[in-house]
Amino acid sequence: MPKELIHLSHITKSYETAVILDDLDLHIRENEFMTLLGPSGCGKTTTLRLLGGFETPDAGQIFFDGTDITSLPPNERKLNTVFQKYALFTHMSIAENIAFGLKISKKSKTYIDDKIKYALKLVNLEGYEKRSVDSLSGGQQQRIAIARAIVNEPKVLLLDEPLGALDLKLRQDMQYELIRLKEELGITFVYVTHDQEEALTMSDTIVVMNQGYIQQIGTPEDIYNEPANAFVADFIGESNIIDGRMLQDRLVEFLGVQITCVDTGFGQNQPVDVVIRPEDVELSDPANGFMEGDVISTIFKGVHYEIEVHANGYDWLVHTTKMFPVGAHVGIHVIPFNIHIMNKPESNDEKAVESDV
Repeated sequence: MPKELIHLSHITKSYETAVILDDLDLHIRENEFMTLLGPSGCGKTTTLRLLGGFETPDAGQIFFDGTDITSLPPNERKLNTVFQKYALFTHMSIAENIAFGLKISKKSKTYIDDKIKYALKLVNLEGYEKRSVDSLSGGQQQRIAIARAIVNEPKVLLLDEPLGALDLKLRQDMQYELIRLKEELGITFVYVTHDQEEALTMSDTIVVMNQGYIQQIGTPEDIYNEPANAFVADFIGESNIIDGRMLQDRLVEFLGVQITCVDTGFGQNQPVDVVIRPEDVELSDPANGFMEGDVISTIFKGVHYEIEVHANGYDWLVHTTKMFPVGAHVGIHVIPFNIHIMNKPESNDEKAVESDV
């Protein structure tokens, strides 16, 4: 298993009276692609700025390779940051932009020239040395920002929503480019986004954050298939989240019906959240479902149909490759394995149990 490279130890950060991070504890491994994911204001960008040295925590320490770097300025850390707005110098050529940090470090001209060619080759922009920043597309500017960061040979690359300004197709292309770069460079990526698809596509590890707390840490598969709470289930993809009551082990009641599930350990007659993914809902003949309902909306999404079914007072979201017209009377069926039971949070910012990944 790769060794730990970074440890943010019990970090707290406030701005005036607003607590942005509350006792955050996070471990980042060498050569890991870790994504900090969450809604605006959850603390993910503040975490990245603390790592980069642009902010100082109110409490806690930041360790890099075993050394306390909490008070080190950004230029003395072995980390480089790529911002959403790229921060390129428009009065400089591409080569001058890439060489900026190397010149400050007083590297030789030969060394700098070699590094420029190497970096441009890595980001598939060979021969662009003399071009101006203004002549480049958004995707090309983003690649130059990455090239400028990697020529300094950082152990860690921090990326603050770097794809946010790109259109959908280009954003998808750059996701695969970043995966390729990470593999070729062998460095650690810490990536900030609010885009669930980006996180699921690129990450080795996802850290889901909300209101200054870590809600769950896990692989993309773990986060999607086994969300720790209703917030994670709702934020990562789409879910049917229904009030229920755990009657006993492997038996839950919701929307007026009792259903077999696979979950245990919730006690007897306890209120719970019942989480069912849209793709796990099967529509069938009314006689074959555990409840019946009527189709109220059908939208063709290309790969599947997105269908809403009103049943037992609840509007179910269903993803299926079969078309059911509006008005159709259908049965709803879900196998026990695809019914996920979760404790109801005591408050909106309740911390979830972190997974040991």
